[in-house]
Amino acid sequence: MLQPHDGLSSKIRKYVVSFAWAPLLMVGSAWAAQPAPALRLLNSLPIPVSALNTGTGTFSYDISFVDQSTGVYYLADRNNFAVDVVSAESIVTQIFPNNGHPGFAGFTPCAVQPAGANDCAGPNGVVAVFPFLFVTDAPSRVLSFDLRFNPPKTVSECTTLAGEPTRADELAYDPTDGIILAINNAAAIPFGTLITVDKTTGALTCGKNIFFDTADSGVNATGGAEQPVWDPGTKKFYLSIPQLDGNPILGGVIRISTTGTVEATYQIFFCSPAGLALGPNENLLVGCNTIWAENGSLWTNNADRNTDTAAPQLVIIDAVMGKTLANVAGAGVGDEVWFNAGDNHYYAAASGSNLAPNAIFPARPPVGTAMTAPVNVSQGAATLDAIDALSQTLEQRVPTFNVPADPAGSHPAGTAHSVAAYSGTNHVFVPNAANNAVFNCLTGCVTIYGRDDPVSTDQTTVSAN
Repeated sequence: MLQPHDGLSSKIRKYVVSFAWAPLLMVGSAWAAQPAPALRLLNSLPIPVSALNTGTGTFSYDISFVDQSTGVYYLADRNNFAVDVVSAESIVTQIFPNNGHPGFAGFTPCAVQPAGANDCAGPNGVVAVFPFLFVTDAPSRVLSFDLRFNPPKTVSECTTLAGEPTRADELAYDPTDGIILAINNAAAIPFGTLITVDKTTGALTCGKNIFFDTADSGVNATGGAEQPVWDPGTKKFYLSIPQLDGNPILGGVIRISTTGTVEATYQIFFCSPAGLALGPNENLLVGCNTIWAENGSLWTNNADRNTDTAAPQLVIIDAVMGKTLANVAGAGVGDEVWFNAGDNHYYAAASGSNLAPNAIFPARPPVGTAMTAPVNVSQGAATLDAIDALSQTLEQRVPTFNVPADPAGSHPAGTAHSVAAYSGTNHVFVPNAANNAVFNCLTGCVTIYGRDDPVSTDQTTVSAN
């Protein structure tokens, strides 16, 4: 296994747990005795270009999800105005709103306020629990589909906040109580919405808004809000917050009840939390979407001017108490992250990485100006990081591919920031934007990776240092 590097200075170490491992109890000596087989590329499935796509392929996509009861993979695809569906790991189809419901927003920049390219786009988040698929979109809406119909039938939608032009983004689902927590990350004050699901029909009813500011919830989220997850063990929602109180090095994870009360804030330094995944033993993997350098200075977007060594990390915390359990050094940046119970591994997909070749060369100013050109982080190498959830260490970095935006404006940047896995096969799905570097990917593709850990025959509890 790759080991954490020891170059982090005392400035960062002040906020992270020690890399000297405390004794860790693990069941099954085979898990401790040998590393997992390497993750390898198995297949690449081309994404069809829909009739609604005005370009040549897909570049703007977001969250992906695998329904563990069916093994079906879903991807929010903005360029195709669709949810892409992979069935039997070989058939790619697409779902569109129907039954009188307007289509998805697509890749649509906001017209009413200065905003990021995706702030008014859709679809964005997807969660599938058969027989229903839940999808977020703009402006500020959530839709449900009944998967028992062919094509899947749009049965309901609701608006998270009337008049809010920005997108409903990521979401989590409590299947026992039939409650969705949907996040509007790009609103002036980011907020969440509790949505009641009729578990018989899939009908949605938007309810309480939770504004992530000091006045409403006590959470001063000054950099948006990202991935929520549902934990059936604690019966709570958890949500990653990239920045708290305007402090660039401080983010966190908040715990939210099913009635919308923010019960706790778990602070995390030098991370900018984005992705969030529930792992074993009530652990949460936090995807850090920003890289700092070893001396605590900002490295992301500054690599051409910051000569200090990058110190990427992801963080594992305890969901019950909020304690930081491990700083997974060398992994990241992590946007969407996923836990696969079939092989006891976390997987983290990156929108950028410290391996991108353009990040280490000085940016040249535009001709005839003294301005410094920004580093293009949406180009070249990104990584799919495999993390052993038992030892809580980085095990492998698999290269993926980011596509830069066309300067002429024909398409936006497409980053390999989305990941999901199916525990039935231990296969991992990572979408790629249209490119000619990955096979079967001229119009965009879903790459499939595989690994199978050895099955332990010795159930003796061992102690590993």
